[in-house]
Amino acid sequence: MRTHNRTHTRRALLGAGLAAAGSGLLAACSDGAASSSSSSPSAPPAAFVTPDGKEVAAAEAKRGSGPVRDVRLTATRTRIDLGGRTVDTWAYGDRLPGKEVRVTAGDTLALTLANHLPEATSMHWHGLALRNDMDGVPGVTQQPVKAGASFAYRFAVTHPGTYWFHPHSGVQQDRGLYAPLIVEDPREPLQYDKEWVVVLDDWVDGVDGSTPDAVLAELAKGMDHDMGGMDHGGGGMGHGGGGGMHHMSMTSAASPSPEKAPSRMLMGATSPLLGGDAGDVAYPHYLVNGRTAADPETFTARPGDRIRIRFVNAGGDTAFRVALGDHKMTVTHTDGFPVEHAETDALLLGMGERYDVLVEAKDGVFPLTALAEGKKEAALALLRTGGGEAPGASARPGELDGRLLTADRLKADKAVRLRDRAPDRTITLRLTGSMAKYDWAINGEKYAPSRRLPVAAGERVRLSFVNATTMWHPMHLHGHTFALPGGGPRKDTAIVLPGKRLDVDFDADNPGLWMLHCHNVYHSESGMMTLLGYRK
Repeated sequence: MRTHNRTHTRRALLGAGLAAAGSGLLAACSDGAASSSSSSPSAPPAAFVTPDGKEVAAAEAKRGSGPVRDVRLTATRTRIDLGGRTVDTWAYGDRLPGKEVRVTAGDTLALTLANHLPEATSMHWHGLALRNDMDGVPGVTQQPVKAGASFAYRFAVTHPGTYWFHPHSGVQQDRGLYAPLIVEDPREPLQYDKEWVVVLDDWVDGVDGSTPDAVLAELAKGMDHDMGGMDHGGGGMGHGGGGGMHHMSMTSAASPSPEKAPSRMLMGATSPLLGGDAGDVAYPHYLVNGRTAADPETFTARPGDRIRIRFVNAGGDTAFRVALGDHKMTVTHTDGFPVEHAETDALLLGMGERYDVLVEAKDGVFPLTALAEGKKEAALALLRTGGGEAPGASARPGELDGRLLTADRLKADKAVRLRDRAPDRTITLRLTGSMAKYDWAINGEKYAPSRRLPVAAGERVRLSFVNATTMWHPMHLHGHTFALPGGGPRKDTAIVLPGKRLDVDFDADNPGLWMLHCHNVYHSESGMMTLLGYRK
């Protein structure tokens, strides 16, 4: 049985974090005219709710303040053993993934982040509908947490589910700075004997002198520069000029690799599931819970045990196709929200997506394989319930090629299904850019914090993603969940395939300024992100 060290004192909702994200900073970041898609009228910056505004405080007050869960984390430089390969990286403490944070819906999370890194950082709570000034986007919702400083995040956690947290500063997420956040349901309807949290990742930091900053610098030159005009995956639509680095936080300093570091630009990786081009980065390692396939983590159980697995894709540039050898999986949740149960052999997870499944353990030793979709290599963990020789790193269970579930084939559980309602506002988000110029953008415009797409509290908003590129993009909305069409699941991250359109709906019920971006960290950092702003 797990225990919590909880403090049942009530504290002011507006704490140290809010003081740090003062109105002066936010006003400074609001200079310039707001613009929007053709379906959303523009408005001056003064017309928008600020992250420290009274509307945000009022929304948080409605959530209530339950038992306080105090947590302290340190972001620091460290050495991590990936399983026979030790690397220098940045992480939360000395472990990968960072230590899991587990709370119960209704709790108040009070987490203090100490920054022992050589540059500024932040912490974004991926998937949570939380108060806007705690969302962790430097230059938008808070000041950057400078080197040597700390920041106190404090907010009510209202919805159960599988979530995670990571920086929103440069390409720091593609180091070791991530960890799961599990919000338990005090009225949990599922019955199971064991629970595993399985975090998938692609890894480059500290390998042969590589860093994510150097990878971004290489990609930002574009293939036109490095390959004499050769396009990536058959050509793309270039918009908005050349592809220079464009930091989310505007604080991250690039840390170039030594000259001897190998090229990490990926060519020729394709996947029919992803509509063609599979990714930009050639990663040397793929991990399950921080371990390579050469030295995998082993989960133990008894034959017949019912196991809940919570999958998180924390990768920077990789979709994973996941299967458990000789087992079926029953999908119960995606992105924290329940779905009508669906049985499958395999799952596809884009970056930022989460799925919960139930499996009934058989007798033996079985590979839990996460294939880097279109990149051929795989991450591995093991399920052991009895004797027998463990599968090797090259294990590819047949279930990987069996029945595969993607989000569009799921239906939301009736309890969380968005009620039928015509949209009050439609915002068209044209995904633009190409590998040739590495000029990823939305509506042909690279990210600028002064540019907001307006919405109004109480509206049903339709986001219409139109992918005008030759690459897939996992699109992520902060602070809300949207519904896929036709009674589809509630999600905060959804894959938009090349040349396709995806319409999703959400209710504007959480005031503030909210990021909307591709969760390929190199695409977003190059400019494929924007802001939704609530009108006052």
